[in-house]
Amino acid sequence: MKLSLALVIAMSGCLSGTHGFARPGSKLGCTAHQMVASPVDTEAKKPAFTQEEAVGLAASVPGFEGGNMEMRVKMEKMLREAQESITKAIAEIDGGATFMEDAWVRETGGGGMSRVLANGKVWEKAGVNLSVVHGTMPQAALVAATERGANRGGDDVPFFACGLSCVMHPRNPHCPTMHFNYRYFETEGGTWWFGGGTDITPSYIDEEYMKNFHGTYKEVCDRHDPEYYPKFKKWADDYFLIKHRGERRGLGGIFFDDLNDRDPDEIFEFCRDCANNVVSAYGPIIEKHKNDPYTEEEKRWQQLRRGRYVEFNLVYDRGTIFGLKTNGRTESILMSLPETARWEYDQHPEPGSPEANFLDAAMNPREWV
Repeated sequence: MKLSLALVIAMSGCLSGTHGFARPGSKLGCTAHQMVASPVDTEAKKPAFTQEEAVGLAASVPGFEGGNMEMRVKMEKMLREAQESITKAIAEIDGGATFMEDAWVRETGGGGMSRVLANGKVWEKAGVNLSVVHGTMPQAALVAATERGANRGGDDVPFFACGLSCVMHPRNPHCPTMHFNYRYFETEGGTWWFGGGTDITPSYIDEEYMKNFHGTYKEVCDRHDPEYYPKFKKWADDYFLIKHRGERRGLGGIFFDDLNDRDPDEIFEFCRDCANNVVSAYGPIIEKHKNDPYTEEEKRWQQLRRGRYVEFNLVYDRGTIFGLKTNGRTESILMSLPETARWEYDQHPEPGSPEANFLDAAMNPREWV
């Protein structure tokens, strides 16, 4: 049996377990739609809420004034649909496991739906977490979470956040880990912005799949703004730097934050296009390599790289810091971590090896398309 959401969460918020928030601002309000977890087969029954029904629930929350309620509802609906389609496609590729559903309520406002696949044929662990939350955040959380480290004084900051965050850790060291996150944020005062991105963390480099992954997102970016890909690719290379190691977590992708420089509907369409291309960018890579033979030494290298993944997420990732500082749901916040990782003292790959080639690319970002 799996747990399924019987009622939509509606506009309510403190986004937990997503990556890279930014900037202070906007007036908010929200919805705390009641959620009921019921034992049903998710294949047989999907959350069935229309945008009109969500709007009605959102508008009924006391004190719901200001903010872009239409965008809140539209973003939640889009992300809910993306969660459904992506988990369905990933379960089909895996062929050995299904996603467990966990509908949860945040005590101080909002809730979400976590879907986690464990012990699959292809993936050791894959999670796709939807959060729709609201409330107030302490200044320490805002300073830690924002791109600019902004501080608005001593008061707590009312906010709304809606996001979909995903991490997938495959078994085979020739299959890369993938992460994505797309989100919409408002804070008191009328400020709003979008953030997100999709990035890839291999253990070994396959030039063909790197070109496919980056090429897919370049095409997505170019459909909306030719300046997006070079700007957001560099942003990803900068953001995912593990400063104390002098190397990146992986081999990048796109990353953006504070995006509010144009009509919000335009940015929404860009986010939707990005989310709808996760499977086309990542799926073919897994299909190509999921049955590759590998050695114990290659598995060991994968575990060492996962150690770097853990270091970045716990030390630098703004979404993790934000979630922990706003009393977010710990299980959802730490969903991104792999089941196993490894650390060895003063470990260095052999010069000229495939491992050394990867490390060079992690230290010196390359252009893939």
